[in-house]
Amino acid sequence: MEKGLASATISIVDKSSASKSLNGRESINRSDSMFPDAPTETKPETAVLSSKVDDGVRVISIDEYKEAAQCLAEAFKDDDVARYFIDTPDRAHCTAKQKWDLHVSIMEYVTYAHCLKGLVTTVGPNYGAVALWMPPGKNMDDLYTILRSGLWRLNYKLSAEGKKRFFTEFLPLLHDTKHSILGHRDESAWYLVYIGTRPSSTGKGYARKLIENVTRVADREARACYLESSNDVNPKIYRKFGFEVKRKIHLQRAEKGVELDIMVREPAPEAWV
Repeated sequence: MEKGLASATISIVDKSSASKSLNGRESINRSDSMFPDAPTETKPETAVLSSKVDDGVRVISIDEYKEAAQCLAEAFKDDDVARYFIDTPDRAHCTAKQKWDLHVSIMEYVTYAHCLKGLVTTVGPNYGAVALWMPPGKNMDDLYTILRSGLWRLNYKLSAEGKKRFFTEFLPLLHDTKHSILGHRDESAWYLVYIGTRPSSTGKGYARKLIENVTRVADREARACYLESSNDVNPKIYRKFGFEVKRKIHLQRAEKGVELDIMVREPAPEAWV
């Protein structure tokens, strides 16, 4: 994509609610950031795709997670869903810098978790664009991944309202929607969790390379691909890659609700033979 895209699949244990799988969204960068400029050991369990560079795309190592997360933080700095958990009434006293730091931390936890259990790819110099995928049969529901990645810290870093929005509204809604739409294919589909392009790297076709790097595999395996889009511009772009809108869902705890488009890409029949 020419701007920032995104999607997600993580699980986080909340003391007050059952663990749910966090699904992904996709988002486009805006030029007017509401955040200030960002202050500038264990190996992944498995690498589904080879770490060999393919069309400039490569699988990142776990010691690169901060750089990859920084790309996503910049791409999602104005994303409605990313801000939904941070711009809460009980965080009105926080500075823009404090909100930015929390935003970056969330991206770091998510990226690290995907390095452990999913697939993280990048393309372009200085991590120009980054994608987080959850491959078929994989999830981040285990305690080791939650603890190792730092995702457990959201229980303490999010405000009271932020936790309600994240743990009791967002995670269950995305988890149940994915299962409802994919049915028996829920565990066998590729899941595009996040894909983002740095503002300085837009217009170079990086997102296309990151998406097609996996959709080619999905086609060979005859598997569907799934994502959530939180920007109303992006469904039109995703259709160019074969995704179609299946449903719209809404986050409703804020004064202004947030709409997400649920999209699925079916495998290309000609790739099965």
